[in-house]
Amino acid sequence: MPTDPRSLPQSALADLADVPATGRWVRSGSARLHVLDYGGPGVPLVMLPGITSPAVTMDFVARELTDLVRPLVVDVRGRGLSDGGGRYTLEEYAEDTEAVIEGLGLERPLLFGHSMGARIAAVTAVRGKVPLAGTVLADPPMSGPGRGPYPTTLDTFLGQLHQAQRGTDADEVAASWPRWPRREQELRARWLASCAEEAVVATHSGFEAEDFFDRWPAVPGPVALLYGADSPVVTAAGAAEARRLLPSAAFAAVPDAGHMIFWDNPAAGLAALRDALRPMPG
Repeated sequence: MPTDPRSLPQSALADLADVPATGRWVRSGSARLHVLDYGGPGVPLVMLPGITSPAVTMDFVARELTDLVRPLVVDVRGRGLSDGGGRYTLEEYAEDTEAVIEGLGLERPLLFGHSMGARIAAVTAVRGKVPLAGTVLADPPMSGPGRGPYPTTLDTFLGQLHQAQRGTDADEVAASWPRWPRREQELRARWLASCAEEAVVATHSGFEAEDFFDRWPAVPGPVALLYGADSPVVTAAGAAEARRLLPSAAFAAVPDAGHMIFWDNPAAGLAALRDALRPMPG
């Protein structure tokens, strides 16, 4: 598949002026990866966003954690300011995460991921190539072979991406995500076009070809799993299976939230994340 055009308007780059973080860069093989580092004396928390969420779109989460941890939000390969290319497999994403931890000299960080990022966090933890203080997964896709399709179709993702590529605004984003805070709708409108179509296509395919439950039982503790009480991605049956396979994990259902936990119910989502992080070492 040819590399798709990625673009950012000047207004998107200007968003970074309002983000209380420093842009950091590391290399993972030939790829240059961008990280927003919020600083502070706390234990590092490496944050991995979802399939079409550049790092800046998790600013509203990161800035509410700085009294507890030192958040570092990664522009995952093929999103935001990070380079694209490669195969976009969970193993490759995990190698990128290891490169961030090693390249920035982070000692025993905490690892947090939402959606795609939660899958990446699980694989990184299981690989065990970098010491971690704990792992928090938020609404990891539980689709996979024999488990049915991912609830959001690839056509839906690509339709939104193509809107962004031709130019969109917060009102159009609100048609798909009406519950989101206005600032988050605006950020998505400006930043979604920074996501490579090839990355979205390959990752969505992975949601259905790679089984989360192949890795989940081996995630070392401490580990917590958060999920939206109304999520179609982590259903009641999926949450029950996760509990059965890893009973030592902490679990929390976020009320009045679907898959996009922190966007759907910011206060409850942040409270659940803080509760999950607080007892972890660091």
